[in-house]
Amino acid sequence: MHDVMHRTGTAHDFDFLFGRWTVHNRRLRRRLAGADEWDEFTAASVARPLLDGLGNEDEFRTDHDGGMVGMAFRFFDPKTRLWSIYWADSRRCGRLDPPVVGSFVDGTGLFEGGDMHQGRPIHVRFTWSQTDTPEPRWEQAFSADVGQTWETNWIMQFSPAEDER
Repeated sequence: MHDVMHRTGTAHDFDFLFGRWTVHNRRLRRRLAGADEWDEFTAASVARPLLDGLGNEDEFRTDHDGGMVGMAFRFFDPKTRLWSIYWADSRRCGRLDPPVVGSFVDGTGLFEGGDMHQGRPIHVRFTWSQTDTPEPRWEQAFSADVGQTWETNWIMQFSPAEDER
């Protein structure tokens, strides 16, 4: 995660995401299994502020693989200048995942936390990049060795929805 001394986080870090998006997804079919088969699909996303700007949410919808609705909730702590990001989706009956926590430095956001994958503890990392462009990018990676190595398993490339252009 970013060095504590270089945190420049503000409650406006995710303002780039507000609005409606078409999302091109590239998701690894099997995670932490040495696999290299990817699914590619589109989704729609809409993001808006919450709590007078100290938080935000986005809803993610896709028809891929039987359909899914997911939501990310992000909350900013002005004291620590860190964001906590939570995820829930319809595939897992709305269970809220443990948060990933982090901040932005020079337009790139790194957020990490612990979770479980197939019964074993893992580290999860979200990376937001290209946030100063019309097409921001999100990546998810897992580590089974306490962050020594990372496997990127989901990439989302955002483009403004037709009605946002």
